[in-house]
Amino acid sequence: MSENERPPTLLGLPSYLAAHVAQIARRPLVDELAARDLRLPHFAVLAGLHDFGATAQHELAGRLGFNRSHLVGYLDHLEQAGHVTRERDSDDRRRHHVQLTPSGARLAVELIETAQAVERERLDILSAKELRTLAMLLRRVLDANDAGERAD
Repeated sequence: MSENERPPTLLGLPSYLAAHVAQIARRPLVDELAARDLRLPHFAVLAGLHDFGATAQHELAGRLGFNRSHLVGYLDHLEQAGHVTRERDSDDRRRHHVQLTPSGARLAVELIETAQAVERERLDILSAKELRTLAMLLRRVLDANDAGERAD
């Protein structure tokens, strides 16, 4: 038996495989983020704001699947670095709107491009069609889970 041989029981679990492939694919991105004093949740916030534009803080937490109090910490860090701003909603003082600053928008684009390049490099063993199929299957699981959570 080889030292690198993984247990067949675990290799039969798609969730085990997906977690380890994700770890392989994101390692260079994690390193790039660390060099900028950021972590994966910070990247998720930047990407979310890049994709959705200015968003209510509670809505952003829901869209990212983050605990609201955890999001506050990520936003504090990004705000201190000058990448996001938060403003109170004039109609509801309990609500905050979050948006990217110009430096945050540039950083989001840079990190998204890095993430896409890393994925292409790390997953290049799969054809474009296989990657689309993998993404579609994983998305089905995610969508079903999200639909179930909303129904609760």
